[in-house]
Amino acid sequence: MQVTEPAAGPAEDETLRRARFSLLACFLIQGASFALLVTRIPAIQRRYDLGDGTLTAILSVVPIVAGVGSVLAGALARRHGSRLVLRVAQPIVCAILIGVGTGDRLWQLAVVLLVFGLSLGAVDATMNMQGVAIQARAGRNIMLGFHASYSLGGLAGAGVAGLCAWGEVGLGRMYAGAAVLTVPALLVIGPGYLRADPEPAATAADFDRPRRALPWRPLIPLCLVMTFAYIGDSTVANWSAVYLEKVLDSSEAFAVVPYIAYMITTLIGRSVGDLGVRRWGMVDVVRGGAVVAAAGFAVVLAAPHAAVGLLGFVILGVGLCVLVPQTFVAGGRQSPRDADAAVARLNIFNYVGFLVGTPLVGGIAGVSSFRVAMLVPLILVLAVVPLARAFAPHGEPAHDDDRGAGPGGSVTA
Repeated sequence: MQVTEPAAGPAEDETLRRARFSLLACFLIQGASFALLVTRIPAIQRRYDLGDGTLTAILSVVPIVAGVGSVLAGALARRHGSRLVLRVAQPIVCAILIGVGTGDRLWQLAVVLLVFGLSLGAVDATMNMQGVAIQARAGRNIMLGFHASYSLGGLAGAGVAGLCAWGEVGLGRMYAGAAVLTVPALLVIGPGYLRADPEPAATAADFDRPRRALPWRPLIPLCLVMTFAYIGDSTVANWSAVYLEKVLDSSEAFAVVPYIAYMITTLIGRSVGDLGVRRWGMVDVVRGGAVVAAAGFAVVLAAPHAAVGLLGFVILGVGLCVLVPQTFVAGGRQSPRDADAAVARLNIFNYVGFLVGTPLVGGIAGVSSFRVAMLVPLILVLAVVPLARAFAPHGEPAHDDDRGAGPGGSVTA
């Protein structure tokens, strides 16, 4: 999908409103579906009688397969458009989870997670392709709002999973019930996704000319930012509870609070973050987010007790929440003729950060201490500050500020 400037007119406004509403629902459902899987991992481990090593190996394969799914989505979107790929892949993500709750053999779980991973990567890539394209058509920054919807879905999914665990609802019933709600909803909203712009008519000379490859060099700083952001995020997701229990001597019940607080502040930050980008520009918001995230890690690292540690994770949510959505936007703007390919490529580093972050922090903590280990994500998010200039190498677009918006600046959902 080629990123284009906003077009005026009631029909265009209505198309964008419908596309924006559909994509908000898409992000919401994706966040909920992923949360329903990761929050029930202990129950999945018991169902399949998996040892810790086997479980770790299986779960480590999912982001690798998701990276492959992202690459495939980029190729398929180039030929068929991100709209079609998203409409096919996302119902699979929601429905395939039923297999997690109904199987009882390791090979069955492996097959289900293979399909889940491929579909997950395709959805993550194509929904961000759609977000970049919708924002370009709208003429103002709205990408953080889509990711806020994902965060809201994650909180809702975690809440449902927690209630099901408390009520001893089986995995099969939980995932089947979720699919009954989400799959029909996706079939309803799918036609509202934004259609790809038609390609100019090809000539005979075009077929003889080799296709221009998307260059890596302009995207490398953005790939690093994506990786560093997800190393920070995976540190909070996987180590916050352990850190509070083992380092700050909190109770087991309190140890789960920091991640919930982190998710809530991420949701709040993304909900209002678009206003900040319109006011100060993408580069300053990314730099500010990196500094705030580093301050959050510093508070966690120096915390004398659990309450201060909780404050650090709250600050982290405010800082980290802006980095990933703006990275996708910057990739689309740097390569407007190949925006989908740029987004698919950047999405791979989502999974790289996730794969690297957890063992990196855990390994350092194992040979030294968790306080020392927290220095690593702190330094990496600080490295985003000099990289932020890559988000607008030729200056900020005028339509990022409402005062300079064109006709599309008034588009709302």
